[in-house]
Amino acid sequence: MKLASTTSAGATWPSWVLVVAAVLVSGLLIAGPALRRRYPVAWWLLLGFPATAFRVVRTWRPLMAGCGLAVSRRPALTVVSGLVGNGAPPPQPRVPRRGLIRPTSGGFAVLVRLLPGQVPKDFVKAAPAMGESWQVHTVRVTSWKPGVVRIVASASDPLAVPRVPKQRGPGHLLRVNVGALETGVAWVVDLRRVPHWLIVGATRSGKSTLINALVAGLAPQPVALVGIDCKGGMELSLYEPRLSALATNREQAVRLLTALVDLTLDRMTVCRTARVRNIWGLPEKECPVPIVVIVDEIAELFLVASRNEKDEAQAAGTALIRIAQLGAALGVFLVVAGQRVGSDLGPGVTALRAQLGGRVCHRVADPGTAEMALGDLNPDALKAAQAIAPEQAGTAVLASGDGWERARSHLITEAEAEAVAAEYAHLTPVLSELHVEAP
Repeated sequence: MKLASTTSAGATWPSWVLVVAAVLVSGLLIAGPALRRRYPVAWWLLLGFPATAFRVVRTWRPLMAGCGLAVSRRPALTVVSGLVGNGAPPPQPRVPRRGLIRPTSGGFAVLVRLLPGQVPKDFVKAAPAMGESWQVHTVRVTSWKPGVVRIVASASDPLAVPRVPKQRGPGHLLRVNVGALETGVAWVVDLRRVPHWLIVGATRSGKSTLINALVAGLAPQPVALVGIDCKGGMELSLYEPRLSALATNREQAVRLLTALVDLTLDRMTVCRTARVRNIWGLPEKECPVPIVVIVDEIAELFLVASRNEKDEAQAAGTALIRIAQLGAALGVFLVVAGQRVGSDLGPGVTALRAQLGGRVCHRVADPGTAEMALGDLNPDALKAAQAIAPEQAGTAVLASGDGWERARSHLITEAEAEAVAAEYAHLTPVLSELHVEAP
């Protein structure tokens, strides 16, 4: 009877519920710092996200008004309401309608419907104010569909210590988990989706580390790796046990690229005979092995000092462009890297750049390289790349036709990449048509 009288009013919770809730909240608060260090995703979902979501809801209307994103309902009535009205407060301005706040592994995402006359750029300008008001690390605004923008916030910098686990085993063909994106999800290079990539970066910017991660992820897969390193093989010779061919000077590179063009044309004939549009339409037993061509320091292919070198550079550039144009459907993929990539290297570089749909720009030593990598895709990506500081090694801006992101590759050392190449050396396909004689 005492219990019934306690709960019959219905205005208060039973005392045991309040005690349990208090214990749970206190436990979470006490264990919060340790939980955040060891299990950051769990901490965010249990504590960080609810507090941040409440902050977003509470500040939404004043934030929209302060950023100029609210629209008066009846401007004329608002002006004269104090003169001719009955003392009623003026109508509240309309604010963009916000959807459900959905948590991510390290932040949240929310869709917002624009008011008449608004464009996504209005919200992009307000992103810094949103980040300050919500006390999050960064806010990104992208166009979701006509009339709707998507706001993605990161509570902390996921690039400080990438937590995405390294890829183990062969995984999906031609897909490699190389690091983490700023949104906290895995940075996956999928050559089936974006077949050709340009990677630029100054010394000690993280370019070589990214290539290490890419090679380490591709080594367990049934693919052929081909290297072109005109600096005497200083970089790519580390992976030589896993390479089906390696060119260490421009003369060898021209012969190897010419052989790759011939191989691509042969595959085209096979596909045409079988009446399929790409090698993936062939029967599994007849499908040729995919080939990933890694070109390190592209400038060494295009710099010339004599007439003979000019002819070699032109031949190399022409072959690369042909491979880029034809290779995606025929199983030949390009990863072109360099410290400096600019139009001063010749028209061949600009033509090749147009065929490389995926771009990765680390910290660079000259603005022309960043412009060459990202300028034709997205001006915002270009600004973000130019803001990368020297101490942010491994951090890069990646862009493609789908948009752009800040990312950071896993720290895979040269010794680790060399060990992986040796471990999977037995998987190296023998491609006799790509054999390059030593000089």
